[in-house]
Amino acid sequence: MKKEKILALLLAGVMATTVLGGCGSKGSDSSSLSKSSSDEKVLNFGCAMYTDGSVNTAGDENGGWNAMRYGITETLFKFNDNMELEPWLAESYTVNDEHTEWVVTLKKGLKFSDGCDLTASKVKEAYEHLKEVGPSGSAKPEKYLEFEATIDADDEAGTLTIKTTQPYANLMGQLSHPTMGIVDVEHTENFDNGTIGTGPYMIDSFNGVGVGYTLVANPNFREEVPYDKVNLLYMGDNSAKAMALESGQVDLVENITNVADIQKFQDSDDYTVDIATGVRCGFSWMNFDGILGNKTLRQAILMAIDYDTICNSKTIGGLYTPGFSVLPSNLSYGYEKLNNPYTYDPEGAKKLLDDAGIVDTDGDGIREIDGENINLRYISYENRLLNEFSDAHTQYLTEIGIGVTSEYGSSDDQWSKLAALDYDFNNNNWITVGTGDPFAYMANWATESTYCAYSNPEYDALYQELKSEMDEIEVRRRNMVLSQYEAEASKEAVRVAAEAGFSVEKADVELEKDPESEQFASVRSVTVYVAGSEAGMEAGMEAGMEAAEQEDPSSMIEIEKISPIEISLEQEQKQGEPAAAQAVSWTNGEKIWELQQRLASFYQVEADHVEVRMEP
Repeated sequence: MKKEKILALLLAGVMATTVLGGCGSKGSDSSSLSKSSSDEKVLNFGCAMYTDGSVNTAGDENGGWNAMRYGITETLFKFNDNMELEPWLAESYTVNDEHTEWVVTLKKGLKFSDGCDLTASKVKEAYEHLKEVGPSGSAKPEKYLEFEATIDADDEAGTLTIKTTQPYANLMGQLSHPTMGIVDVEHTENFDNGTIGTGPYMIDSFNGVGVGYTLVANPNFREEVPYDKVNLLYMGDNSAKAMALESGQVDLVENITNVADIQKFQDSDDYTVDIATGVRCGFSWMNFDGILGNKTLRQAILMAIDYDTICNSKTIGGLYTPGFSVLPSNLSYGYEKLNNPYTYDPEGAKKLLDDAGIVDTDGDGIREIDGENINLRYISYENRLLNEFSDAHTQYLTEIGIGVTSEYGSSDDQWSKLAALDYDFNNNNWITVGTGDPFAYMANWATESTYCAYSNPEYDALYQELKSEMDEIEVRRRNMVLSQYEAEASKEAVRVAAEAGFSVEKADVELEKDPESEQFASVRSVTVYVAGSEAGMEAGMEAGMEAAEQEDPSSMIEIEKISPIEISLEQEQKQGEPAAAQAVSWTNGEKIWELQQRLASFYQVEADHVEVRMEP
């Protein structure tokens, strides 16, 4: 699995999140919070702006994150600090052995900020809204709850039943993603900036893009909240956030990544600094479709960079933990079993290049390949110290004779160049286990889905093995579901026969799958078994056909038509029990013929697909 080794050493580790709180700082009174004349507890929070401040969970993934980190929405489940799944709005859940049917029990007495009760129907409505609106945005809620999943709400029992078309061992983890935050869809008029949720705070006003929000305490929240009002003030620049905290303009800031500022605040008794370990991993993509397709060059680069020094430098200041895997070392995914084949060895890197003939022939300090200077385009953007890592990498690579040109831009620019393979290096910092499972994240290095033209047969084989295991489970599940539908359809055949006056205890209905969708598209055949003699049945059918020839088609009984997929639902909707069936003589050809026609009409098939047989 070479990709791990190649990517990891460029920039691997865990990004820490920094939160700073002011206590008696300049410009404020002696308390830790700003106060209005009415002793209202007010928190002024300097934070970063994402997606123009949108809190639309269905429109953009960052919108879901915004809504949750602002305290507006909550999900059914959440992860604690140890990345352990626990209920949030849910009380508990059960799941079947196939992991295709989940029953979630909600906590009682919960309300939205508008005073409406949080019911199972409200949760279903929120998920259905994601299904309806999600495809038009970038939130992609189908990643967390497939659009084909069915959701049934029982408000009296307080339960939500979710049935998926494929096994989801981690469905509760998927539903913990901020995109799946529960919103009062019925009463939310502005999803972009006025989402109604169940969190401790609700939106009082949106003050504009680049400005922020005014939040107020949710009067219907189940617990006491610490502040009456929270002013969200968007601040993108690290220095600006630090200055605002020092001046008393704000009481709290997030993600200050300037080490000098952090140290200054840590050294002062007026501030509290919280640094929390995260589940992000910083790394740089190597584009295998360009000059970095040269294996020797890649190996030399990995040997040339001292990650321990970078992560502990004055610039990074311990906000990253050095590592050599695309999964952070603080997560228990076998990291301790890995060995680093490319430890820091600049002299070894130089020798490796020299031995391969990758040398500086013109004395300008830059090595050449095929007569051309090596000049790597390094794409980066200002977020989570990525530019600082780019600068450090450039310095180390220059020391072994590799030229680097840094291209700093916006995150949108960086992403577009990544998708287009328009780079040599591309700096990134990704959440690895946003739903508790790294499977989706690890797909980035499979040949079929990578962003760097990387292809490793060994990695692909392991990745496909995992996918195949899931596919095998899916095949078994589909066969099981097919059998269940056929059983339900057969019960319906018995019911239809009983309503026609026949005593039928056995019926077989065979369903036919659509080869493309794998859904149950039609009924292939219907067979019912009735008591009597074979000779009598043949005579009865002949009599029935003769009667049919004389029958006015317009006088035929209209039979309710339903699709096979709706059979079980149709059965549930029937009121009462069918009348007791009467024994019917085989010589009653009209009745036998009528039974055949009833079944053909009910299942929407031609009459020759319906067979009446003697009971075995």
